[in-house]
Amino acid sequence: MILIIDDDIAVRTSLVLLLEQQGYATAAVDTPAAAVDLLQQQAPSLIILDLNFSIDTSGDEGMLLLQQIRQLHPAVPVILITGWATIELAVKGMKLGANDFINKPWSNDHLLQSVKTLLNLQEKKTEKLNRKKLDSIYNFQHIIGEDDAMLDILETIGRVAATDASVLIMGESGTGKELIAESVHQNSLRSNKPFVKVNLGGISTSLFDSEMFGHVRGAFTDARFDRTGRFEMANKGTIFLDEIGDLDPGSQVKLLRVLQDRTYEVLGSSRTKTVDVRVVCATNRPLEEMVLKGSFREDLLYRINLITVRLPALRERPGDIPLLVNFFVNNLREIYNRPQLNISREAMKWLQQLPLPGNIRQLKNLVERSVLVSKKEYLDVEDFQSQLETSPRQKGNIELPEVGSITLEELEKKMIRKAMEFHKGRITKVAKALGITRSALYRRLEKYNIPYDETTD
Repeated sequence: MILIIDDDIAVRTSLVLLLEQQGYATAAVDTPAAAVDLLQQQAPSLIILDLNFSIDTSGDEGMLLLQQIRQLHPAVPVILITGWATIELAVKGMKLGANDFINKPWSNDHLLQSVKTLLNLQEKKTEKLNRKKLDSIYNFQHIIGEDDAMLDILETIGRVAATDASVLIMGESGTGKELIAESVHQNSLRSNKPFVKVNLGGISTSLFDSEMFGHVRGAFTDARFDRTGRFEMANKGTIFLDEIGDLDPGSQVKLLRVLQDRTYEVLGSSRTKTVDVRVVCATNRPLEEMVLKGSFREDLLYRINLITVRLPALRERPGDIPLLVNFFVNNLREIYNRPQLNISREAMKWLQQLPLPGNIRQLKNLVERSVLVSKKEYLDVEDFQSQLETSPRQKGNIELPEVGSITLEELEKKMIRKAMEFHKGRITKVAKALGITRSALYRRLEKYNIPYDETTD
């Protein structure tokens, strides 16, 4: 049963009709006291809660009732709904345990999507699904893994994929965040619509508006033609915002607006456009810590993390390493026309005990490099050992200046200048060589007044 708590009879009637048409049982009350009475007798499966029950529009009455609900039924999902929405109110509600925040007048599709998502997540698992069963229900053909943690993640994204819920994918570099994002799209009702990937770490602050929202001819000096933005390209489909933790504060505000209102303006145009898009984000940075430090907006975090998926590092699921290695070797047999290619059991065990800080990406590179360099068809431990020792992560003993002879900032500046000269100012290659994002490189170039040309790449 879904419980609706709202003092407006028109709102209660509309919500009851909407939900019952979709097959949900409902109950409705008009005061916090009536709600508490009902909640003391039974537990609903979900609650839709108004925030104001008198002339006061601060939302305090609803927040107080939300705290009482959490004491009575900590696990029941709650959707806050109000005609006096502010970002501060939404953040406060989420902190008190609300699961979603919807403005009045509401979109029926958005409300039903939120209800469906939250109820799906509440469903108790009657049995743990194995990989074979998951593959029979969903499309996960590009994801390799049978570890329990991975199976839980696949089951979660399979269940929420059909909704439009925003998904935040967290995990170390090389853990497969992009593949998970693609799986969310492939298993959604938007699967035959565009899937647009955007690496936010690779977009400089000055190009953010043009890249994301597009521009019209003449919007700025070099705007000779109209350009379609990423949001418009992803309309009706899914937009994947990778490295969202690298977004600067100014761009965070612009992104928040489009995620919240689903509207934006093309650069150089005053016409407001609307967009229908599912948002999936990913990062390897600790967004919660960044919120505490003030470097990432709390309201933006709440907009993108209705569902959060944390991918385990490869070292936390060593049982999947043989599956991944066999998958890579099968591909390499075809690519390099070496049908007899194989790996010894000892080599497989040796690979399983590696720390692999670069995760799946590092394992893939190690396997491919070993196959390419070795002339043997049957690879053993020493074939992989020799290639691991030559990998960049294994190189140490770098000669550093004497302590006190140079500051950390001076050293950083020199290294950036050296990399810029070596790669002839090509930003992408310089950023990769330094192990930082393009966005981070741009910030440092501006900080140290090092000249660069954004069009060099």
